[in-house]
Amino acid sequence: MLIRDAYNSHAIILFALALSPSLASHTQHPAPQSPTATIDTGLLTGKTTLLPSAPSPVNQFLGIPFAQSPPERFSPPRAPHKSKAPLRATEWKPACLQQFRYPLASSQVTRAVFNSSPPVELEDCLYLNVYAPVGKAGGEGRAVMFWVYEGVAVWECCSFASYEDVIVVTTKYRANVFGFPAAPELSLTERNLGFLDQRFALDWVQRNIHAFGGDPDKVTLFGESAAIDTLLTSFPKDSSPPFCAAILQSGRYSYRPTPFVSSIPAWNNLTASLGCPGTYSRNLTCVRAANGTAIQNIINVNSLAFNPTPGNVILVSNPAMRRLSGDIARVPVMGGTNAQEGRVFALGQTTLTAYLQGTFGSAPASLIPSIEAAYRTPTSNLTEYDIISQILTDLVFQCPTALWANATASLDIPTWRYYFNVSFTNTQVLPNLGAYHASEIPLVFRTYDCANTTTQQSALAQSMQAAWARFAKNPLAGPGWNSLGTGARGGVGLRFWSRVGWMGGVGCLGGCMRLLLGRGGDAGFVKGWRGMCEFSVLVFN
Repeated sequence: MLIRDAYNSHAIILFALALSPSLASHTQHPAPQSPTATIDTGLLTGKTTLLPSAPSPVNQFLGIPFAQSPPERFSPPRAPHKSKAPLRATEWKPACLQQFRYPLASSQVTRAVFNSSPPVELEDCLYLNVYAPVGKAGGEGRAVMFWVYEGVAVWECCSFASYEDVIVVTTKYRANVFGFPAAPELSLTERNLGFLDQRFALDWVQRNIHAFGGDPDKVTLFGESAAIDTLLTSFPKDSSPPFCAAILQSGRYSYRPTPFVSSIPAWNNLTASLGCPGTYSRNLTCVRAANGTAIQNIINVNSLAFNPTPGNVILVSNPAMRRLSGDIARVPVMGGTNAQEGRVFALGQTTLTAYLQGTFGSAPASLIPSIEAAYRTPTSNLTEYDIISQILTDLVFQCPTALWANATASLDIPTWRYYFNVSFTNTQVLPNLGAYHASEIPLVFRTYDCANTTTQQSALAQSMQAAWARFAKNPLAGPGWNSLGTGARGGVGLRFWSRVGWMGGVGCLGGCMRLLLGRGGDAGFVKGWRGMCEFSVLVFN
């Protein structure tokens, strides 16, 4: 069934999630010593930061090249050159070129929500950052948490490293046309360069993380949106992936509410806008030679979407079937969603019927009235925007994640769930967004503005960060609650609940969502006025 873009005018392929270091939850006081680390390309010199009341200082090594940068445009990443002189790794490097599609109003909203205090953007961006607690690690080394963002990665990780005694690695990768070009003469592998960048960075971690006190056998992926699931499904069952566990924050690649869409029309639009000659081989040469900022402006103004290209090389064509067949990386996983994921993407939508007709394309005539009847309850005081937001939340996030979790647990892969329903004023970039997409990240990293911090927010952030780290240190033991398929009702998900501001229990408060999931049982559904996964099942089929 064909469904049009559920994100509508606020859709972007790779979300730009940025937070200025000035919003870190602690004031940083650089210490005088300069830590060093020897990696396969030479000696690094970093800096040490001490957070007030933190258990230990943190060594930061920032802007480490994991590949040659700037990369050759539309070419796979290549190993960085060795250096005889020490490399000063004390400053963040620029972000990769991002996409904020027009109309201008939509672009401005997207920037306000996902790219506050935007960093400099360049093609010279294939760098990573390492945050390591000071002091000798026990055993074979500390657990490593590898953050895979959806867009810009400017997250201060000193809190995570110090309070939880883990090593955090953040990286960058190419996005939009620079990471996912649709030039017909490029091979399938060369059309998914952003994913190759991710793998290249993971391989760098395997070779070098021991130099920072980390254990390469204890690497846990964690990240926002679909990035983590694409990695999980791209490594088959009998492979040896460069990670041992994964945390999916609002991730739902395996069960997509929209089909794959070819980016070749977008490529043709780009080449025409650049005045390229019109033949395939000459077009590729033309775009390679064009100014990067000019390319970025064209794709923004013309709202050109450059999607990853499936082909079972780097990106599988049918991730849901791959997961159901069991031919995926067999590593413990934890995944969750936010209560109002869709509110930020539904901004500007005020007519439910028009939204449904524009979203569901060739759906059977009976589907749209059924959805309207289910969500438009006579006793509620919901606006059209509220209803559209919840439909988008269920369709794109809640239901796909429920299906993903149940399918994964049915393979006897240890699977944990969480549900985030928390809203604090100092994480609201726009009024009344609630627990919107990515709003959990400042709590996980503890980087919210401390000016308006409440006791509940501090306690919740501490609990969430500890749960993430607990899972990374011992994935088989889990984050601290029962996995799916075990315990009461076949397994439960921990709830981060807004009414009390702390980690809640198994029960359901009022009209909240109750996820009923079991190992090998029902496909997964949500009960309550907002939970309509049966419609999503129709959509996915």
